[in-house]
Amino acid sequence: MYLLEKFQNATVTMIHASPNTFGHFLRVLTFGESHGTAVGAVIDGVKPGLPFDQVAIQHELDIRRPGQNDVASPRQERDIVHVLSGVYEGHTTGHPIALVVFNEGQNPSDYTAIKDIFRPGHSDLTYERKYGLRDYRGGGRSSGRETLARVAAGAWAKQQLTPLGVSIKSFNREIAGIACETIDWEFVAHNPLKVCDPCTFPKQRAAVEAAMEARDSVGGIAEIHITGLPIGLGDPVFSKLDAMLAYACMSIGGIKGVEFGAGFKATRMRGSQHNDPITATGFSTNNAGGILGGISNGDAIVMRLAVKPTSSIGQKQKTIDLTGQETEIEIGGRHDPCIAPRLLPVAEAMCALAIYDAWLTQEAQKPCSLCKDGIAEYDWKVVEAML
Repeated sequence: MYLLEKFQNATVTMIHASPNTFGHFLRVLTFGESHGTAVGAVIDGVKPGLPFDQVAIQHELDIRRPGQNDVASPRQERDIVHVLSGVYEGHTTGHPIALVVFNEGQNPSDYTAIKDIFRPGHSDLTYERKYGLRDYRGGGRSSGRETLARVAAGAWAKQQLTPLGVSIKSFNREIAGIACETIDWEFVAHNPLKVCDPCTFPKQRAAVEAAMEARDSVGGIAEIHITGLPIGLGDPVFSKLDAMLAYACMSIGGIKGVEFGAGFKATRMRGSQHNDPITATGFSTNNAGGILGGISNGDAIVMRLAVKPTSSIGQKQKTIDLTGQETEIEIGGRHDPCIAPRLLPVAEAMCALAIYDAWLTQEAQKPCSLCKDGIAEYDWKVVEAML
């Protein structure tokens, strides 16, 4: 009887868990729709006295916003972040931080002609069937615009990870099936596709331009490197670090797959090839991608994300309308021919939230297990306030 009651209580808890909230010790709730008044995030579970850099958050939002080059959507959205609560004189108060960005530059007329038609590749049909109604203007809650709330929250999480020595960087490993052969981090920051190889960039750019000319789109593979982590983050069995990172990134619209380290190549390797030899100074290879048994092993976490082609394209496509009648659709408006470049800051933000939450979880379970002896060179006044 006791076990039955526990199971029923757990079931109720699962049913009432918010699908709009991410995290355990650090919780982030996002709100808002594509063509609503605003989009934003509420960060809860914040320690008091932590540094809060609004300029750094705005910088991350600026990287994400459209209209920055000729291979992106021409929409112009300033995406200025406003802090409504939880911060005083540049530091957190310990109360929920509310961040909001008011929507600008909406053009709902772009969607009027297709308001009763389901767009292929979008969530129109599933939202309609699940909720019985939907916001046809850009997809409402399912719009990629929701991701700016994640970027704002994740930018703050990054600020807390920096004094802990954690770095999160990303680039596009592949665009339109054309893979980079070398990694040039300096080049990543100075090309519109955020690819890592100056030699393959011309072919990748040409592929995106060809898709634009054909009123079509292409996908890509994003790669994220997380360095500076100690051994010990992650909680088997259902909160393994790789599981939480995968969950975080799979919650981003447009992501269709995640792999760590050798990833799917591991299926073509033998155990003798895939196992990372352990030496007195660490691992000699990193096929595990920095995670063993769901726990960080001290190596760099390397993960890759499969990014699908942008769903909104200008070509005619077959679909149905609200009555179930077959029809065709041509999507107008201002859309990215490849969403992989603008997805990178979103993926980094979700990884930052997952890593910081895992750090707080570990400290709650075993205080100072990640402290001082392993990272004595950091600013411990800042670190101790965070813990």
